[in-house]
Amino acid sequence: MGCLTEILGFHLRMANVAIFQDYQQTMAGLSLTPKQFTVLELVGRNPGVVQIDIAELLSMDKATTMALVDRLEARNLLERRTSTIDRRRKDLFLTKQGQEVLQEARDLIAAHEKRFTSRFSGTELEAFIEQLRRIYLSGEGPHGDQGSGNPAGTADTP
Repeated sequence: MGCLTEILGFHLRMANVAIFQDYQQTMAGLSLTPKQFTVLELVGRNPGVVQIDIAELLSMDKATTMALVDRLEARNLLERRTSTIDRRRKDLFLTKQGQEVLQEARDLIAAHEKRFTSRFSGTELEAFIEQLRRIYLSGEGPHGDQGSGNPAGTADTP
């Protein structure tokens, strides 16, 4: 393995692969990608949220976000409604089916998360998450330039 054992990115990638593979197996019955689950969760917790807010929060471009919302709408999991404040704006809401799928997904995600978080004590997990946040919330982009500091939407992983 050479110097790979000393490279942080290698270890992060290997952990990500393990988590993503488990996620895929866990969510296979619902056919929800991590990004789709994230959007459903955001809309479920913030009824009426607008697409642009989701795009910004997840660091995704508008076209990618629109395609993602289109797919969820085609599956009858969410719907766009014209805003009562600004008729150009489309507010997002879960459908009844979307609420049911989200609840089932939350239950599955809880079990998925437990398979990994149970490997740490509460204190270890809290410290680990804080250390990871230091990496992605540093405010620095590639090569040390100022970036968004929020790469949540850069890959379709949990």
